[in-house]
Amino acid sequence: MNQASLAPAAPAVDPAFKAPAPSWVRAISPYVAGKPIEDVARELGLAPDTIVKLASNENPLGMPASAREAMIRAAADLGRYPDANGFALKAALSKRFALPMDWITLGNGSNDILELAAHAFLEPGKQAIYSQYSFAVYELATQAVGAQAIVTPAEHFGHDLDAMLAAVTPATQLVFIANPNNPTGTFLPYADIERFVEALPRHVVCVLDEAYNEYLPPELRVDTARWVERYPNLLISRTFSKAYGLAGLRVGYGLAQPEVTGLLNRIRQPFNVNALAQAAAVAALADDVFLERSYALNVAGLKQVGDALTAHGLQWVPSFGNFILFKVGEDAAAGARVNQALLKQGVIVRPVGNYGLPQWIRVSIGLPEENARFIAALGPALA
Repeated sequence: MNQASLAPAAPAVDPAFKAPAPSWVRAISPYVAGKPIEDVARELGLAPDTIVKLASNENPLGMPASAREAMIRAAADLGRYPDANGFALKAALSKRFALPMDWITLGNGSNDILELAAHAFLEPGKQAIYSQYSFAVYELATQAVGAQAIVTPAEHFGHDLDAMLAAVTPATQLVFIANPNNPTGTFLPYADIERFVEALPRHVVCVLDEAYNEYLPPELRVDTARWVERYPNLLISRTFSKAYGLAGLRVGYGLAQPEVTGLLNRIRQPFNVNALAQAAAVAALADDVFLERSYALNVAGLKQVGDALTAHGLQWVPSFGNFILFKVGEDAAAGARVNQALLKQGVIVRPVGNYGLPQWIRVSIGLPEENARFIAALGPALA
């Protein structure tokens, strides 16, 4: 039975009615998330427990036990609103990054921080700059406020910082940089990014999106919180959805000087991070053992999947995140075709045609046995 047969018949609508939306809102293509397991099971008649989801860059370990226990304790007081200012979580982040609490903005996932930045700093007639093959939300956030998007060509599937700097005009007010980048997994040396921020005019706010920062090898990590002290136009965006395993709770945060965070908090929804999410994030932030386990699992998984892609003779982009982008053919339908063949075998991955990469697929790193399921299904899917 398909989903449509379960729904009531649609009531009649007035075809003459047109909602009073701006043209730039009507032009938005809605964000397409990774397919849920339940949808694939229903559409293809598969048992949900036989399906492997490797589409949304989630932590295959799930949430840490410490966060689950904190969330259960917080559930006893759900009749009350959450702390609108997130005192406990901000205090924990303040201690971790050695920054004052008013330099921190909490978000409903890091997506919320990106959206807040667009609403705070952009308007019609102004510009945002981001790279080709960078996170889809940069485009959505820019278009939602009617600003102009300047998309610079990618360099080796990643950001060309020189091209981005050359694209800055007096109308530019926001620049998005993802490091590591999603969906390609590329990494920019932090020295190059700091040179970029140093050269950026102070009227331009730079959002450094570090959603996958915790997956970087230790030798490549830099304490970018110290940059915030030096650059008043820098906003660092982080999340608990990836390495910390809290994707379903939606917790993110931004680090910036009070001039920036003050503006973000003017437009932030008062209760944008719920009580369970705040409690879980405080516990997860302190759980270094879980974070190290997540990192080690990902390192092994990147090798397991990368070796298999190489064995198939496929081109793939070395990744610094928890996913790998790989090419499955030359024709424009290749990604969709291989994706459908994998779905039929109960393996959910992410086609990236919406990023202008129709011949490519992104696969998230899972548990060793989930990676093995993907690898076993890949050969038949390619054939």
